[in-house]
Order: sequence, then structure tokens, then C-alpha cells
Amino acid sequence: MRQWAPLWAVCAGAAMLLLDVTIVHVALPSTGADLDASLSDLQWVVDVYALVLAALLLTSGALADRFGGRRLFTLGLCVFGAASLACALAPTPWFLIAARAVQGAGAACVFATGPVLLHQAYEGRARGVAFGAWGAVSGAAAAAGPLLGGVLTHQFDWRWVFLVNVPVSVLAAVLAMTGLARSPTAADRGLDLAGTVCFAVATGSVVYALIRGDLIPFGVALVALVAFVLVERRHPHPVLDLRLVRSPAFTGVSLAALTLSLSAYSGLLYVSLRLRDDGLSALQTGLALAPLGVTALVVSSLFGRRLHRTPPRLPIAGGLLLVAAGAPVTAVSTWQCVVVGTAVAGTGIGLVSPMLAKTAIGAVPGDRAGMATAANAACRQFGTAVGIALLGPVFQAHGLRAAFAVCAGTALLGAALSFALLRGPQDALPRQPVRSTP
Repeated sequence: MRQWAPLWAVCAGAAMLLLDVTIVHVALPSTGADLDASLSDLQWVVDVYALVLAALLLTSGALADRFGGRRLFTLGLCVFGAASLACALAPTPWFLIAARAVQGAGAACVFATGPVLLHQAYEGRARGVAFGAWGAVSGAAAAAGPLLGGVLTHQFDWRWVFLVNVPVSVLAAVLAMTGLARSPTAADRGLDLAGTVCFAVATGSVVYALIRGDLIPFGVALVALVAFVLVERRHPHPVLDLRLVRSPAFTGVSLAALTLSLSAYSGLLYVSLRLRDDGLSALQTGLALAPLGVTALVVSSLFGRRLHRTPPRLPIAGGLLLVAAGAPVTAVSTWQCVVVGTAVAGTGIGLVSPMLAKTAIGAVPGDRAGMATAANAACRQFGTAVGIALLGPVFQAHGLRAAFAVCAGTALLGAALSFALLRGPQDALPRQPVRSTP
């Protein structure tokens, strides 16, 4: 049992974060009614979490490489738990949005370090089993989220969907302190604060522009992105070594992560709103969305055992094709079609998710593991944030089917790119040394 103690700790943290994501989608209609929140407010409740996550993940990866993954992992759990309590006590929409931003900061520390801790703790077949179990637990949390969120919102109050995180975060922190070994550190590695700020401004401006329909923030995003590239090229310890992008495997898995989140998760908010408008209760809405997580759990559990010897482009591209196939069925928006569509999409998620983090780590040298994991997770969160912001105007102007047509097209594009860029088994991915600019 002691061999699997690191796995228990990392899985507990992942379960808490992913449970929170799917619970929130189901509870948002009730949250909006109670706090008198607009659709824009509800978009920000989801988006600010994803944005802060994406903005801080790269820095969290660098912090993990410098100070050790276990320390940062535990700190992130504590911050996330405290912020969850603040969310539960929110008196106004903007208080909730601010607390969700703090949640995102804590989640960034956990997301950036969890897969690295597994990679360091296990080798060979055990590593494949560990990543498969991690994916299975993530799927279980996603599956339980809509059901638990529906029950809590229906029987008690939407605030309970945040309160449930508090005991889970305490348990995960205890497991982390007792089950994880000290991680290797690089104390001489500096921090790239300028790069972090530029990245945060670029991502935040894009999402703000999409939600508000304003062109000026797009210009701000472009300037910030150019500044980010210039900073990263000159900084001795960048949050993202741009030479990693030269690896087709790293680029391919990053694009797969971004398109998966945009196509598979961004539309859940609008499906939930439509089902509630059609008269379904929070519990019924949760039941309709549950197959997304249930099928992801089953598929990732079965597939994880073969993770260490499967060429990554096959499950990643194939999974994204299934996500594309499920989108138009879900968009019909009757509960029966939502069940079928989310089950198909969940099967695709179950194929893709276990491969993403492991393939990203396998594409870079060992001392860049934290950076690779953080970049991959940042792409996933940025995909969710951009997707919610992008689909909002489409949903309001043209309806749910048009919004999910965007999701399907994005998934198809991701499948084509990942199949073209990811070649061979992940253990044979390019491993050339990547050094920081002196």
C-alpha cells in the first residue's frame, strides 16, 4: 500500500478540483437567480477561475521545479480550500467572482505539480498504471460532479457545492504531507515575473474582448503576447522556454489540450442553462450531464493499463473525433439527446485525458517536466475560458446548435493537428536537451 501513497495523494487533489468544475456548471442557474447575476456574471464565475489557472500555471510549474512539487502541491490545496469557503459565503456576484479567482490560484499549484509528482514516483508499467488511475479518478470526479451538484442544489442550496471542497481539501493536504516524498529542487532557478504578467494580460484581454465584444482588448492582447515572446527569449529562467515549441510532440499535445477543453467542456454552461429553462430541476440536469464523466471514467480506467505502450496520436486524435461526434447530438438539448451526446463525448475524453500530461512530460527533458505539465494544463484552462467567452455570443444570437457546431469544428481541427504532429510511442518522443538562454 505504501507504494501507492503518492497516487492516493495526487488523485485526492485532482478529484477535488475536477469535482468543483462540474458541480459549478449545474449550480450556476440557481446561483444566478439567488445573487441576481447576469449571463455575463455567470460567464465570469467560470472564466475567472480558468483564466487565473491558465495565467499562473506556468509560474507554478517554475516554482515546482525550483522549490519542490510536494510543497507547492500542499500549499495549493490549502489555498483552494480556503477560497472554496469564501465562495460559499459570497453575498454578491462580484464577491463570488473574486473568490473564484483565488480558487484558480490554488488550483494552479495543484494542477502544475500533480502529474509531475506521479512521473517522479513511478517508472515503467507502474507509471502507466498510476496515470491511468489518475485519469480514472479524474473521470470519477467529473462523473460525480453533476450528480452531487444536482443533489446539493436541489436538496439544500447552491452554496453547498463549494462547501463540499473544504473537507476534501483538508484530506488531500494530509495525504500529501504523509504520502509524498520530497521533490528534487533547483534553488538557483530564478522567477520570471515579467513573463507571468505578460501572459496573464494577454489571456485575460482575449477573454474580456470575447465576452464584451470590444476590439480594443484584442490589441492589448497582441501587444502583451509580443512582449511575452520578447521576455521569454531574453530571460535566463523563462516560465516557458520557447524552444520547447520546436518539438512537434510538445506542440501537438498542447494544441490537443486546448481544443479538447474548448470543444468538450465550454458548452456545458449553456446546456445547463437551456435544460433549466426547459423546466428540468438541478438534479435532473445533473443526471443528464453525468454520462460525460461516467464514460470518461470507464474508458480511462480500461485504457490506462495500455498507456505506456500506445502511440499517443491514436487515442488523442480518435478521442477528439468522438468529442466532435457527440457535440451535435448534445445540441438537440432534449434530456435524452444530452445523455447520448455527452456519453459519446465522454468516451473521447476518456481516451484523450490520460495521454495529455504523460505525453507532454515525455516530450521534454526531465528538468523541464514542471514547465511542460504547466503549459499543457494552461492550454486546457485557456481553452475552457476562451470557449465559454466565444460560445456566449453565439448561444445568445443563434442558439445552442450553432454554439455546438463551433465545438464540433474545434474538435475536428484538434484531431487533425494532433494526428499530424504526434508520431510514434511517447517513450520515443524527441528528448533533445533544452537549455535556458544564458
